[in-house]
Amino acid sequence: VQLQASGGGLVQAGGSLRLSCAVSGGTFGHYSMGWFRQAPGKEREFVAAISWSGGIIEYADSVKGRFTISRNNPKNTVYLQMNSLKPEDTAVYRCGAEDSTALVVRKKYYEYDYWGQGTQVTVSS
Repeated sequence: VQLQASGGGLVQAGGSLRLSCAVSGGTFGHYSMGWFRQAPGKEREFVAAISWSGGIIEYADSVKGRFTISRNNPKNTVYLQMNSLKPEDTAVYRCGAEDSTALVVRKKYYEYDYWGQGTQVTVSS
């Protein structure tokens, strides 16, 4: 299973970016998907997650109301729409996949089975 994240870049505070994570080599419709981020010198932190059906969504408190996670199962892709970006959102963003059709989403990175390589998001003040 391969995950390819894209869409990162440099943006001014208050701006927007949309990240994409394309999944290949597996059954995307069976995966719960999550976005995590890691800033220099900090631990990897949960950002958002969505269940296999899209019916369950969770966000970190720090991004609620600004970020939106969604998925397109026919396209094997999960998205993270990021609005009202802040300098503290600067990090490498990675997508993860958990091989699960349970009615729950995971917030711990070690609960995910597959990972993409990450995409850099830099927000200038």
